[in-house]
Amino acid sequence: MSLKQTYTFFAPFYDALIDRPSRRMRRESLARLPQEGELDILLAGIGTGLDLPYLPLGHRYVGIDLTPAMLRHAFPRQDGLWLSAVVGDCRALPFADARFDHVVAHLIVAVTGDPVATLRESARVLKPGGNLLVLDKFLHPGQTAPLRRALNPLSRRLATRLDVVFEDALAQAPGLTVISDQPVLAHGWFRSIKLVKS
Repeated sequence: MSLKQTYTFFAPFYDALIDRPSRRMRRESLARLPQEGELDILLAGIGTGLDLPYLPLGHRYVGIDLTPAMLRHAFPRQDGLWLSAVVGDCRALPFADARFDHVVAHLIVAVTGDPVATLRESARVLKPGGNLLVLDKFLHPGQTAPLRRALNPLSRRLATRLDVVFEDALAQAPGLTVISDQPVLAHGWFRSIKLVKS
């Protein structure tokens, strides 16, 4: 089953599984966006729009997702936001270089199956000095995590990779520097990471 097929199937009940456990970490991550101004911000992997209630008004947002079924759930949440939606792949973003002031990549880097391409593309469309906010589950360098690794072959086919080491992916995505890296859920498996493009 492809990623698009999987998330088309998940779309009707995705919120019931993900919303409550992710609310606090989403809100805290998005509080790091500038609260004022008229900036262009990409929501990479917008999904059903669970980030939208926590976004500051006044900016211009573009939400991209591989799955039209997920995007249909996002639109009712826009509530005063300037938002346009695009069907597309975060591993090959259909935007010009340095198009966005900031990029938000919540629960997408490990999902796409290619974290390196996802980070590289986020960096490519980000303006120099802009921030990339990443929120996802990552193993730490050298962490064995035998259960997660054992479940990964099945999990990566159904929904998400469980074996991504963020530092390994970042090393192959030049131009991004970590500003902060905080554990937020599941004993540090989920991390909230802020990066800047040099």
